[in-house]
Amino acid sequence: QVQLIESGGGLVQAGGSLRLSCAVSGIIFGIKPMAWYRQAPGQQREFVARIAAGGITNYADSVRGRFTISRDNAQRSVYLQMSKLKPEDTATYFCASGNPTYWGKGTLVTVSS
Repeated sequence: QVQLIESGGGLVQAGGSLRLSCAVSGIIFGIKPMAWYRQAPGQQREFVARIAAGGITNYADSVRGRFTISRDNAQRSVYLQMSKLKPEDTATYFCASGNPTYWGKGTLVTVSS
């Protein structure tokens, strides 16, 4: 059974930082690209960041320079370090694997102004 479990969300003031984690089981983690998406209330889910199996990363323009995606294959985990957070970053953040194929249930990030 594939499971992606996000953690680390919460309430933070604008300008602050948060680190999201996603623990993965049930897939061959080391060969899968991993990504983070987010969905704000009333909005469509949007791409945030992606990391390939080999470590190459790419980011949405809205977060480039502020967010960093990383992975630890030994821990079967992917992370999203978020800094200089803005109120418009408020959303539920989802971890995804593959193209994506599998999704977590999300963790809520709220950024207050």
